[in-house]
Amino acid sequence: MKAEDLKYLESHEWVSVVEHGGQQVATIGISAFAVEQLGDIVHMELPGVGDSVTAGEEFGEVESVKAVSSMYSPVTGEILEVHSAIVDDLSVLSDDPYQKGWLLKVKVDSLSKSLLDFATYKQQCESH
Repeated sequence: MKAEDLKYLESHEWVSVVEHGGQQVATIGISAFAVEQLGDIVHMELPGVGDSVTAGEEFGEVESVKAVSSMYSPVTGEILEVHSAIVDDLSVLSDDPYQKGWLLKVKVDSLSKSLLDFATYKQQCESH
């Protein structure tokens, strides 16, 4: 996955949606910009497999030496997979936020209506 091919929330979560076995599956993570702004990430809380997420609602927290930030879901659906190993090796987020740094895989019921394309998201980041 390349950053340019993903959709984003203003709150810096990214999503990639693919067809898998006749259903849409979303892979969700946080952007390189978010990781950079957070600095040294020291802790992350993620939901469990089988939990539901709602587009625009909080699904977890990421804590850095600077702050604790909520993470918001770009989709509504059921969590199929959680990248639980990332909690033990948070450096993956800095090294590769778009490939190895994914957080959740979700069976999609619906997408957020406020997803941004890469150009719009990048413009938003540059203006802050």
